[in-house]
Amino acid sequence: MNRLAGVTSPYLLQHADNPVDWWPWRPDAFEEARRRDVPVLLSVGYAACHWCHVMAHESFEDAELAAYLNEHFVAVKVDREERPDVDAVYMEAVQAATGQGGWPMTVFLTPEGEPFYFGTYFPPEARHGLPSFRQVLEGVAEAWRGRRGEVAEVAARIVRELEGRAGVYAGLAGAEVPGAEATRRAVAQLAREYDERRGGFGGAPKFPPSMVLEFLLRHHAATGSRAALGMAEHACEAMARGGIHDQLGGGFARYSVDAAWVVPHFEKMLYDNALLLRVYLHLWRATGSPLARRVAERTGDFLLRELRTPEGGFASALDADSEGREGAFYVWTPEQLREVLGEDDAARAAELYGVTEGGTFEERASVLQLPGEGQGDEEIRTRLFAAREARPRPARDEKVVAAWNGLAVAALAEAGALLERPDFLDAAVVAAALLLSVHRDEDGRLLRTSRDGTAGPNAGVLEDYGDVAEGLLTLHCVTGDERWLDAAGQLLDVVLTQFTDDSSGALYDTAADAERLIRRPQDPTDNAAPSGWTAAAGALLSFAALTDSELHRTAAERALTVVTPLAGQAPRFIGWGLAAAEALVDGPRKVALAGAPDDPATLALRAAALAATAPALVVTPDAEKPLVEGAPAAYVCRRFSCDAPVTDPEWLREGLSTPPDDKD
Repeated sequence: MNRLAGVTSPYLLQHADNPVDWWPWRPDAFEEARRRDVPVLLSVGYAACHWCHVMAHESFEDAELAAYLNEHFVAVKVDREERPDVDAVYMEAVQAATGQGGWPMTVFLTPEGEPFYFGTYFPPEARHGLPSFRQVLEGVAEAWRGRRGEVAEVAARIVRELEGRAGVYAGLAGAEVPGAEATRRAVAQLAREYDERRGGFGGAPKFPPSMVLEFLLRHHAATGSRAALGMAEHACEAMARGGIHDQLGGGFARYSVDAAWVVPHFEKMLYDNALLLRVYLHLWRATGSPLARRVAERTGDFLLRELRTPEGGFASALDADSEGREGAFYVWTPEQLREVLGEDDAARAAELYGVTEGGTFEERASVLQLPGEGQGDEEIRTRLFAAREARPRPARDEKVVAAWNGLAVAALAEAGALLERPDFLDAAVVAAALLLSVHRDEDGRLLRTSRDGTAGPNAGVLEDYGDVAEGLLTLHCVTGDERWLDAAGQLLDVVLTQFTDDSSGALYDTAADAERLIRRPQDPTDNAAPSGWTAAAGALLSFAALTDSELHRTAAERALTVVTPLAGQAPRFIGWGLAAAEALVDGPRKVALAGAPDDPATLALRAAALAATAPALVVTPDAEKPLVEGAPAAYVCRRFSCDAPVTDPEWLREGLSTPPDDKD
């Protein structure tokens, strides 16, 4: 076993018995490189990454190659999900130097952490224009020995370029606070980029645009825009009927390798499913779509069934591979259908799910889709699901990530309330309690990960604070429990003191007192999940609405100024910021409930408020508001001004689903 034995990251533990003498990311690894006067090989990946596994089997398990690597380098292995700050800094360098990025990420560094040579996956033999990994190692080692001055010059230039980029987003943060015009520009640009035939945005590979869809649904709720709703409905249906959606067990794969959502890259990530659960839930709330409700409910079932840990948190991901093959757990041949269903029902299933003799995947197997207009056959689905359960399962990354669990808490809490699924709400409460008990240190600061109920050593980054606060605030709105509101406020205080640039209002990904890298990472644009910047801005805005805090509202507005210049230029990459901007334009509206928390009339008013479509509205008990003729009442407030109280739940829901006339 190498130095990775005993770490908390499942990805690192997968490499603990490699012949490579791996180090985790820590200062003594770089001290060792200085002592030996050798460069550092930084290899970054994650547990559900298919090509990370491929490179590990091909190269890192090769004893001869490992011996050469150990002699000429200090090898450092990083789980990008555990250390997103390290990943962000060096991925920026890789993308700037090569024009592309991905995982596994392979970077060669000086002992001072300065990058000078980059790549992603390297094969064991040269092919497809790529050198072999052994050739890369030999070339870098030779350059280090014989052209040290050139290496130092390249490293210094790259560091200067990264430093030059550091002020870009802070500069954008001085723009105007986003208003209705910015969100309209974003919708117009999204309509120009939308794939009207196949749904979604871009070509292959195609990713679920969950944050953009959330914005489009909020924009429709605020303005009645048919274009916004049309894009959201079309994309959601295309994904729901495609192979990216698990037609038997619910949940979504990470992305589609084609532009038509047919063949997924089969890994399933917690953050995707938490975000998409909320999108489909909100689509159902807006339209009553039976398909959207079914997808939302089955995605929640998937989270509880397949990602929930014994401690009540949610694991990070399911692997793409099983039995040594990608997708083996999920795909079907006509013969396999016949074995489970018999001849007649197999023919019916093949027609329903698009299973053909030629197949849509490897070895003439088919990824199940639902190409027709119906809901499928529940009896056939149940039988196929039961048969699939007997197959060898994909591995699960047991790591509990604070940010992604915050997203899951928000989605499950809201789904529990709207779908009348108390098991969803109970799961959200337990996961939130785990985050507050296991993922906080003695100073109340967040810790990024845990496994088996034990926290890892890495400090939380901005997305952890933003997403966990979002989950806690949603849980408060659903339950009325003040402890969730108080805990969210404590986390957001850390955002204000540790992550915020006082001069510009811009936000950093790492705390002011965090370990220093070659530059402090900062990026408001969304990637696979909301950026820490936009997640924190949205949570600050919701907290301000709940508590009437001008401090938090001002911080949210300053952070969201970065959305204004990006809205019309790159709306696909600032979706969560646009969703928060839509809430800002709307208020967001607060529903203050007067009445005993357990009074059926109070509960009916809360349910009506949560069923309304006003963008990111918040709900909270208010003991200072008077009852109306002795009955519980709801007060709808915006920016310190409240309307006349409402006692009829249906009037409340309808009123909150209509845009207000005054949008200051």
